[in-house]
Amino acid sequence: MSAPEAQRSASPRALRPSAKVLPEHARSHNRSLVLQHLYRGGLQSRADLARETGLTRVTVSDLVAELIADGLVVETGQRDEGRPGKPAILLDINRDGHRIIGIDLSDTGVFRGALLDIDGRVVTRMEAATDGAAGDDVAALAVQLVRDLVAASDRPLLGIGIGSPGIVDLGGRVLSAPNLEWSDLALQSIVEDAIGLPVIVANDANAAALAEHSFGGALGDLMLIRVGRGVGAGLILGGMPVFGSRFAAGELGHVVVGTDGGELCVCGKHGCLETWLSVPRLRAGLDAASDAEARDDVLRRAGERLGIALAPVVGALNLDEVVISGPVELLDGPLTEAAIETFRARTMAEFHGDLTVRMSDLGQDIVMRGAAAMVLSGRLGVS
Repeated sequence: MSAPEAQRSASPRALRPSAKVLPEHARSHNRSLVLQHLYRGGLQSRADLARETGLTRVTVSDLVAELIADGLVVETGQRDEGRPGKPAILLDINRDGHRIIGIDLSDTGVFRGALLDIDGRVVTRMEAATDGAAGDDVAALAVQLVRDLVAASDRPLLGIGIGSPGIVDLGGRVLSAPNLEWSDLALQSIVEDAIGLPVIVANDANAAALAEHSFGGALGDLMLIRVGRGVGAGLILGGMPVFGSRFAAGELGHVVVGTDGGELCVCGKHGCLETWLSVPRLRAGLDAASDAEARDDVLRRAGERLGIALAPVVGALNLDEVVISGPVELLDGPLTEAAIETFRARTMAEFHGDLTVRMSDLGQDIVMRGAAAMVLSGRLGVS
């Protein structure tokens, strides 16, 4: 089996442990199970964890001792129970004991990075202007941004997460990112070799979807539409990211929407979703509009095309919600309203009438926070 075939057949990383595993993997699984309950549940005793996880008290005590020694769990004091007997010692994940580096390579002209805590909160921010660099030169800028964040960290680092534009395989290789002039770039290996820390690289829209799943109050199965220089989507189904057989799940930007032509796209087709919805196209349309009514018309036409694109996807997958991420001043309002109206008109209300369509609340940090979520999942098995 060739390397690409092996990668395509690999199972996607689960965001959290959810089923029994083989005995040889049991300890790692159980360790993640304990961490997940503390991460989401907070303050619990060893007995609480045994009840919640179904593990024996002996196993839990052994795992907790190991996690405390690793600096991942801390004892926070005794529970005030007001009843006879020795009070239980409460435990929590060590929320301020480590840092994560999150990198967003998706914006035009600038790379963004941050040190984040285990709860996905930004501690320190940095930016690096790309100044039109491309290929190996822009990859070197990304590595230097990571180096600067490593130097700024005041805690041990769990790992580095990177959200990149383009098609990214499960080994962190950027198969294609035309805007950066990257083709078959082993970005994960490049950064690991340069920095010496664990690195996870994923498509920026997939990272953004993970941010919504972990930090944005996602309801369940979701699609996140990320609108920027291009248009892409990330999918979370059954608590797991969907990558596709060739790692291109969610690549909606170059799907032709409608049958009435449309503007020429950089890919050579006419009427791709990106020609209606990308930020540069929207801004150009608004700049050319003569008045407020014409500006609303530009936004509503883009929203209609988004609704047309969403209807068959939601119909096929029966999603709980669609989340839109991008410039609020462009996307919230007439554009989103038109997308919802068009979607409703093209689907069956009895099956999809409860679908939520909303703007993300995570703002500009969404990819960096999603990169942190990738590290939490990959390194600790929590989300």
